[in-house]
Parts: sequence; structure tokens; C-alpha cells
Amino acid sequence: MRALVTGGAGFIGSNLVDALIDQGHEVTVIDDLSTGRRENLDAAIAAGARLVETDVRDAAAVRDIAEEAKPEAVFHLAAQIDVRKSVADPAFDARVNVEGTIAMLEAARSAGARRFVNTSTGGAIYGEGRIVPAPEDHPVAPEAPYGQSKYAAEGYCELFRRLHGLSTVSLRYGNVYGPRQDPLGEAGVVAIFCGRLRAGQRPIVFGDGLQVRDYVHVADVVSANLMAAAAAVNGPVNIGTGRETTVLELVDVLGPHATASFEPDHHPERPGEVRRIALDATRARAELGWEARVALAQGIEQTLGSVG
Repeated sequence: MRALVTGGAGFIGSNLVDALIDQGHEVTVIDDLSTGRRENLDAAIAAGARLVETDVRDAAAVRDIAEEAKPEAVFHLAAQIDVRKSVADPAFDARVNVEGTIAMLEAARSAGARRFVNTSTGGAIYGEGRIVPAPEDHPVAPEAPYGQSKYAAEGYCELFRRLHGLSTVSLRYGNVYGPRQDPLGEAGVVAIFCGRLRAGQRPIVFGDGLQVRDYVHVADVVSANLMAAAAAVNGPVNIGTGRETTVLELVDVLGPHATASFEPDHHPERPGEVRRIALDATRARAELGWEARVALAQGIEQTLGSVG
């Protein structure tokens, strides 16, 4: 299969690229390296993957890349993912997440791609969980522009399916964690906590730490993408464990690995963040044959081992 992966130098994208290369596929990566890292792709490039540095908002550039690569499947992972940045600059968030998705959909259509797998978000689209775990038909109530932009991007995926016959699916992830997640980044509490543990620092917990999330390992997310590319299901599909885990429970799991005090350092709550959410993955099991396999304790140990 010829595959095009946007955001392929990032945390999730580079793990997906490695899996595609391991399966013998031909891979082209689009990434502007604003948050992705070239070194994440060193092994993949050595094995034949191609990296093109460009911004997904550049419609002409991504169309040319797609028409040259002629991908059978496009995996769209490039995004603005920082909730706080989306609150501070919602127009920038929309330009990347909505305009960038439209540019990639048009590029995929122009190049004759068979399948478009869009990366979306569960918790940020559903907002505060009214039904937990939340199914795909949970009321849409984003609490930050990030969730709104991702929901709009999903709408364009559905539009291109209806208007142009492009086969699209949007995978709504839980809180993804695992190796290559940036411990110094703005998103990814597991990696951030691992980084602070390695530095002998206490974990910063915003609010009381009882916020509930659904933590899903990157290896499980990669397998969901591969299964989605081979399937025909359209619309949104939740990719999560359905299990509720508080921030303080993460601290408890990591605590035994610490050599210094790992008591939570509580800071004020942050605006635009959801209090409680987990995802019902029934549709993923039924339509993709997918389910999460990496247990949280095992995944956290892997993540910690990957942090220098």
C-alpha cells in the first residue's frame, strides 16, 4: 500500500509510520516539524520512508505531494493539539485543524486516494461527560476551541464523503500516551509526569487531581489506524479503553518508580478542560475488530523507560 501520513514526525504519527514501514508499505510523510521531530523518523527514512517538510494549510503544496505520491490511504494526524493555545488563539487553532484538514481532503481526492483516516478527539468534542463511557452519539459540547475545530474537521470529512465519494473515517482518541510523547510538551500528562519523575521533581496537578480521563496507549492507536484504513466504516469511531482513571491515580502508579518525593504539587484548575470523560469503544470493536490491549501500568512503564 502507498500511504501518506501528515504529522508523521510527531508522537503518534511516527509510531504509525514505523508500523507501516514494518508491514512493507510505501510511506510519504508531511510534517512542518513545528512540533514533530526529524529524529523520530530516522529509522523509517533509512528504511525508505520519505519526509516532505511543508504546512498542511498550504493547499497547493500538499496537493502536489499527494499527486506525486498517489497514496491509497491518507492518515491525517497533523494538528494543533494544545487546548490552552486554542483558547488563547482560536483562529490559529481553526486554521490548522479545519483549513489544514480541508486542504488534505482535497489533496486526497485529487490524487485518487481510496481511504482517508482522520485523527479526532473524544473528550474534547463531547465536553463534560453526560454518559460515561461516552458513545459516538453523545451530545457534542466542546469546552475549548480545540474540540470545536476537530468537530468541524470531522464535518468536512463527512462532506467529502457525500459530495465526492471519498471514503473517510474519523477516529476519536482518548488520552493517548506512550514512547516518543514529549515530556516537556503542553499535552500528555503521562509523559509530563514521567519527565518530572526522571528529573526528581514532583508532578504538577491542576485542581484536585480527580479529573477523569481515558488513557489509551499509542500502540493501540496505531493498530486502530491500520484497521480503519482497511475497513469501510464511515463517520466517528471512538478509540479508547472505556476505563476511567484520575490524575491522582497516575501519580500513584508512577510513585513507586520515584527516587525523590512524588507527592502532587497542586496548582489552580485550567479553563476549558473537561472534568470527567471516558470513551465507549463498542463501535470500534464491532466495525473494526479493534480493542485496547495495553494495560495502563504496562504502558506507563514503557513510557517511563523511553524518557531519558
